[in-house]
Amino acid sequence: MNCKIDGRQVASLERLRIKEGVDAYAASYGRAPSLAVVLVGDDPASISYVTSKQQACEELGIRHVDYKLDASTSEDELLALVETLNKDDDIDGILVQFPTPTQINDEHIMLAIAPAKDVDGLNPVNAGLTLMGRPSLVPCTALGILVLLDHYSISTSGKRVCIIGRSALVGRPLAALLMQHGRDATVTVCNTRTRDLASITRESDIIVVAAGHPGTLTAYMVREGAVVIDVGTNRIADETRERGWRLVGDCDYAQIRKKASYITPVPGGVGPMTITMLMSNTLLAARRRKGEVL
Repeated sequence: MNCKIDGRQVASLERLRIKEGVDAYAASYGRAPSLAVVLVGDDPASISYVTSKQQACEELGIRHVDYKLDASTSEDELLALVETLNKDDDIDGILVQFPTPTQINDEHIMLAIAPAKDVDGLNPVNAGLTLMGRPSLVPCTALGILVLLDHYSISTSGKRVCIIGRSALVGRPLAALLMQHGRDATVTVCNTRTRDLASITRESDIIVVAAGHPGTLTAYMVREGAVVIDVGTNRIADETRERGWRLVGDCDYAQIRKKASYITPVPGGVGPMTITMLMSNTLLAARRRKGEVL
């Protein structure tokens, strides 16, 4: 009954599409789409994420311009760099790796990035356009989930969807997208404080869990044949692994996979889609700046 949703395979197919678009853009305008990548400090996780994004750019032929700033960088200094990048016609997208050090307010940085270059889709202008169903740059993980559903021909029309998690990266934008004409889902957004969460999830055709806590969704909470999209990425101790830990999602994968019709594993599910959609957003931002698309 169960079908594992293979995010790595879908991401590979999407990257072929993006590569074709990048090559066509470069042939038309004499340069590749370009992404400015800004890293403040030396947090190992942030460095790893940025490295993955740089590698994706190189794989797809997207030019990346990298800014490695000291951990002591002030908010004013970072805002000044963002403003410079906003005005640079050779930069199509701006990515500031969050979270930044504590002396910087991440929301101030999100507000400062020009909406047209906001490839993370976090500027309030893009968030508002997404809510209105207007063309916008959409947060990459939410967009990646839609691509996965479409690839596996999982319809959302008339379906009850439960989203556990209300972040600006996943829960809120995904809810807005699923409610739009063409998706036509009935969406309930929950969180870890929702009363009797199981009564909602057990009535849901599709469950997206993005709470950031292992074991948030158990098999008891899932009806037979439901679709489960696990966005969680959590490190837990595992002495059997050389590194001493392993990655798990927010759901009890081993038990839920026996009931679900489709389910994403962790790793290898939603994760590979996020960086791929960042590349897609960079190409889209470049094309829009040339007036090709809305």
